[in-house]
Amino acid sequence: MTTPSGRRPTPSGATAGIFIISAVLLCAVVGAALGLLLGSVVAGGVTGVFVGFGMGIALVIVRFKDL
Repeated sequence: MTTPSGRRPTPSGATAGIFIISAVLLCAVVGAALGLLLGSVVAGGVTGVFVGFGMGIALVIVRFKDL
């Protein structure tokens, strides 16, 4: 089944949730890696979680703003 040309699929809560969770996990891993280099893995990971949550929310807003 294909979507008609010029129309985007409707957004779903699952898609938004996946965007947020993916951003949180990615930023947590990057933060933990940076924390490992700087001497505190936990602090880097926790900081990454907060940054990732903000990035995930921003990603959802940008992706679904016109729908």
